[in-house]
Amino acid sequence: MKRVRVVVALAGAMALTPIPATAATPAFSLSGGVTAPIHSMADAVRETVYVDSGLDLDGNGTRDRVAADIIRPSTTGRVPVIMDASPYYQSAGRGNESEVKTYDSAGVPVKFPLFYDNYFVPRGYAVVLVDFLGTNRSRGCVDVGGQSEIASGTAVIDWLNGRRTGYSSLTGATTKTASWSTGAVGMIGKSWDGSIANGVAATGIDGLKTIVPIAAISSWYDWFRSDGVAYPGYSSPTGLGSQFENTNARSRCGAVRTQMTNGSPANGDYTAMWQTRDFVRKASNVKASIFAIHGLNDLNVKTLQYGQFWDAVPASVPKKLWFSQTAHVDPFDFRRSEWVPTLHRWFDRWLLNVQNGIENEPQVSAERAPNQWADDQTWPPAGTVSTVLRPSSSGLGTTPGTGTSAFTDNGSGTPANWLSGSNTGRAIYSTAPLTSDLRIAGTSSITVGVSSSTPTAHLTAYLVDYGPATVRTGEGIRTLTTESCWGESRTGDDACYRDTEATTGNVDAQIIARGWADLANYQSLSTPSTITPGTKYRMTFRLSTTDHLIKAGHRLGLVVGGTDSTAIVRPSQLPRLTVDLADTSVRIPLKGSVPAASSAPLVAGSVSAGTKGALG
Repeated sequence: MKRVRVVVALAGAMALTPIPATAATPAFSLSGGVTAPIHSMADAVRETVYVDSGLDLDGNGTRDRVAADIIRPSTTGRVPVIMDASPYYQSAGRGNESEVKTYDSAGVPVKFPLFYDNYFVPRGYAVVLVDFLGTNRSRGCVDVGGQSEIASGTAVIDWLNGRRTGYSSLTGATTKTASWSTGAVGMIGKSWDGSIANGVAATGIDGLKTIVPIAAISSWYDWFRSDGVAYPGYSSPTGLGSQFENTNARSRCGAVRTQMTNGSPANGDYTAMWQTRDFVRKASNVKASIFAIHGLNDLNVKTLQYGQFWDAVPASVPKKLWFSQTAHVDPFDFRRSEWVPTLHRWFDRWLLNVQNGIENEPQVSAERAPNQWADDQTWPPAGTVSTVLRPSSSGLGTTPGTGTSAFTDNGSGTPANWLSGSNTGRAIYSTAPLTSDLRIAGTSSITVGVSSSTPTAHLTAYLVDYGPATVRTGEGIRTLTTESCWGESRTGDDACYRDTEATTGNVDAQIIARGWADLANYQSLSTPSTITPGTKYRMTFRLSTTDHLIKAGHRLGLVVGGTDSTAIVRPSQLPRLTVDLADTSVRIPLKGSVPAASSAPLVAGSVSAGTKGALG
């Protein structure tokens, strides 16, 4: 295809973007409707700026500076910015190959992790990789979703728009300006990185045009806790944050660590500290467009995280969504050949104002089977109805049940042994086999009327697709020895990455949504109540967000249990739980005919239950 170099006056985009000084007209080449690689990576400008965050969390009497490593085209025109802010650049690394930043002997950045620089810098973008305050070359403290990390993003965006001071060194007085920047910023990142993109967007900051959160957190409470019950592992943000602190933060940030420990009680209560780390509460401020990606089997950053943020942002915000069958995996590693050009068009649209129409294309793309994708114009899809189903002695249907169902929580329940029947510490209900496909699209919830034989009780609920299927297993990918290249390589930073393929297996049942709760929080997540043994309490708690198609011939099942030992901590005294069926129901966003109830026994041999993995 013949390339034509064009100079495009982005009048609409520039009018919306605060510019630090008189702006030169941006120059880029369009080929086939997308920006083409016209700048050389060999000539790219590489530098670091240290931006005044406005905070002094490490208490040294000097405001903390956040380090941002920049690579940009060598051009007189202004360029927009793709930003990834992370705590991982000198620790866990980024991407499937755990890449870290490298620097030359003068401290100039050499290696920029991931493919963003190799691909987008030649096409007229700058890439800015930000070290969270308290990590790598930044000062300050790691506060796990708090003001420090939000400031790590907002300060740099302000600097790119001429609203904040940047310096050429960590402690010196020589200033730097972003005279090369249009002020338009897109934040991207997986896991913790994407979580801060959510948080920064929730400030409503000017200049942030789009975010691409991948497997990202929208409420840090919901990463550590679930409706009053704690997840095993990190008891508070303190333990997580301390793994990624630099030397200065380890020696000077005791007060911040104490604040996080005190604000995250082990009983699972929602405190003021969690509230400040809840971006859903502030989602009404979001102005930036959103392209969210999440794995439906991600038990690390659970799917509730994108579902609740998606629902909370204003309807006027342009949104796009990909679901995969993977666990905690980047789309570069499960749908690479489609991901890169789609991301390219998304950034062209929102950072360069290229009118490519991507905002009018199907809003959601969901993986129905390994490498088999289906699109919908809107999400949830048209025709989705919030439907209440009720368990009874006849199974799961629309008719309320009568009587009770009782089981003993032995503290050893797992998805596999509950669904296979080898552990009886739960109750199971199901529909009859479906006569047509039934789709669940959105966030479900369950209301349980239950009494406990002890003063402590934890609850688990699953929605299950009973029927044979071929699915991704484990994390959903395996890494191959071959490579593919995406962009232009340069000395010290190649554009080639190892390929992957799907890991697959056959199952008899899939858990498609799940939730957990502490019965003591039946009235309030902030204040627990005393549980009197033998007294019935009514509690509503959330199940995870999903988009799942239950095929005709399969059955929809509901599991109600005590402690899921793979997911939550056990109560101090294991109870016998009695469920009042007349006072128990599940609310599900359904598209399709509501099935009848069935009391036929359910036994699953092989179960797809999701994978937890590590946060990064």
